[in-house]
Amino acid sequence: QVQLVESGGGLVQAGGSLRLSCAASGNIFNIDRMGWYRQAPGKQRELVASLTSGGKTSYADSLKGRFTISRDNAKTTVYLQMNSLKAEDTAVYYCNADRPPGITYWGQGTQVTVSS
Repeated sequence: QVQLVESGGGLVQAGGSLRLSCAASGNIFNIDRMGWYRQAPGKQRELVASLTSGGKTSYADSLKGRFTISRDNAKTTVYLQMNSLKAEDTAVYYCNADRPPGITYWGQGTQVTVSS
């Protein structure tokens, strides 16, 4: 089992920045991808960014240039740096980890609210 704990969410004004953290613990052996998803009220959960164990990053097209995913050297914590935040970035942000074949873990989510 893998536990994912997000932190760093909160209220920020439009144009501001936040950095989210996701700490992974437990049986993290063979986790090959970690990422961030978000879900706004009334909308489906969507991929924000992901990072493979090999270091390959992937971003939602609409967020490229504003959001950056990274991790610590121990590969147990993943970060999401969010800059130039907009009201439409308001959502619950979830951390995600994948272990092949087909096992997915989720964090409890952290609320990000951007005031305009």
